[in-house]
Amino acid sequence: MVSQEVEAIGRVIAVANQKGGVGKTTTAVNLAAALAEAGEKSLLIDFDPQGNASTSLGVRQEELRACCYNVLMKNTTLGEALLATEIPLLSLLPATTALAGAEIELVQYANREYWFKEALAETRPAFSFIIIDCPPSLGLLTLNALCAADSLIIPMQCEFFALVGVSNLLKTVSVVQEQLNRSLQIEGVLLTMFDGRLNVNNQVAQEIRNYFGNRVYQTHIPRNVRLSEAPSFGMPVLLYDPRSKGAYCYRELAQEVLAYAR
Repeated sequence: MVSQEVEAIGRVIAVANQKGGVGKTTTAVNLAAALAEAGEKSLLIDFDPQGNASTSLGVRQEELRACCYNVLMKNTTLGEALLATEIPLLSLLPATTALAGAEIELVQYANREYWFKEALAETRPAFSFIIIDCPPSLGLLTLNALCAADSLIIPMQCEFFALVGVSNLLKTVSVVQEQLNRSLQIEGVLLTMFDGRLNVNNQVAQEIRNYFGNRVYQTHIPRNVRLSEAPSFGMPVLLYDPRSKGAYCYRELAQEVLAYAR
């Protein structure tokens, strides 16, 4: 990728795609873990009511006293809701199903698109990277994430309808850039679940590269059993199997993100 001079301190990156099953949460969790492993103080924000990013780091929703919902609705500060993880330098703002109600509750308020950006402001300088795992939709939660973010990573599975499915996200990003967050940029497009042995994967990958150009990461994430298994053990793949192909690829992705930030 072609890098730009961007200050890394407190950099907020949303990981979003309204299409489910493209490796969005896997990417958010393992990218945040890889950045922390590389020595960058990082924060993973679970902004999806399903709470899969939290589960992937071994968090049990029923044991939480505060979560992303409480922070978004201004019932508690972000700092009070943070959890430490097994990876040094990586913190987590967990989510529970309560977050689903926030979209309905926020509708009545002015400037509702900026509530999370405001909640994040005080804690942001304490981290080098903040990774937001967005829900698989283009509702008010994702809009809050995009308004808070500096940039966006789009995971895309190498399948026939990949470009068709991402068109609505790009329209939303365009609206956000024009009306709500002029500094938002597409940081990169990540090819996921890639199998170079399949002609269709290679053909779609080439179409994505033709469309997005140098915004497509050189790193692509393969189909990998260890990546699939790790969440059920409450670990990022970097802990579950540090020598696996999946762990290696997310380390490579982290290096690309770091290069871009410099």
